[in-house]
Amino acid sequence: MRQGLTGQTTALADKSDAGHRNTAIASALRTLVTEAEGLQALHTALSDGLGAPFSRTVDLIRALKGRVIVTGIGKSGHIGVKLAATLASTGTPAFFVHASEASHGDLGMITTDDVVIAISWSGETQELATTIAYTRRFKVPLVALTSREDSSLGKASDIVLALPRVMEACPHGLAPTSSTIIQMAMGDALAIALLESRGFTAQDFSVFHPGGKLGASLKHARDIMHTGDALPLAGADLPMREAIVLMTQKGFGVLGITDTHGALCGIITDGDLRRHLRSNFLDMTAAEVMTANPKSIAPDMLLASAVEFINAVSITAVFVVEDGKPVGIIHLHDLLRSGAA
Repeated sequence: MRQGLTGQTTALADKSDAGHRNTAIASALRTLVTEAEGLQALHTALSDGLGAPFSRTVDLIRALKGRVIVTGIGKSGHIGVKLAATLASTGTPAFFVHASEASHGDLGMITTDDVVIAISWSGETQELATTIAYTRRFKVPLVALTSREDSSLGKASDIVLALPRVMEACPHGLAPTSSTIIQMAMGDALAIALLESRGFTAQDFSVFHPGGKLGASLKHARDIMHTGDALPLAGADLPMREAIVLMTQKGFGVLGITDTHGALCGIITDGDLRRHLRSNFLDMTAAEVMTANPKSIAPDMLLASAVEFINAVSITAVFVVEDGKPVGIIHLHDLLRSGAA
């Protein structure tokens, strides 16, 4: 009897756990749907009236002699920190000034050559009053990122990026959720529009991201390739008995085959050796065993692209070719050591 009750209790507990999981998943899905609707509302607004002030903001920042100063407090402040960092990393000098700290000396960071982007969902954030007054006194351009164009912030600003008033995912309508999502999305849209308008390249990007995996992926093939005597190369008429020795000595698991002009015309891999293994194999020439027209990359290919390329064609080593001639080789292990893979 006791075992029966225990079994029933376990079954009820499992059913309860399953119910909690389903409830949590349903809640998560509602949150995502609500926030996605907020992004759609922002998309619609940018296609309509918000597009004009957005373009004016891009033009204003592009013409700056100074920097973009982003300010805010609370959740809007967190979004402001992210916006300033994104702008700075994509070619627009920017930093964040905390709205509260501005009253205690940080206003000195703002010059008349700068532009201030103030973020406040309500537009009535009391801590922003000092910064607003400062920009008006010294004629520093002020851009408002707010949902209320008729707010104190909106009325004081030179440009208002009026965000659509969206429903928060929080069931009580209190925790900033959908509102912060579209604030961040608007900031990203502004940063990318500025990036594209300046023709900011991956090479420019690498200047600001020299460290970590991102920095490694922004290096080029020429930065890590093996060159000179390290290259596993042989002529097309080399007997396979010698080709195998050379291939083993170089240690890349491949042997590049060149024609009489020094151009890469083929490659021998472990797979080629197995496919041609027969009684007269050692007497065959490299040209008879090689796979013609091997895959290759250029010296200026980004390592991020090289990783994608190697994964796509399922190879472990690739020759770097310039003007048809092999100038280097990269092994998958090189990409792993560099941090790009």
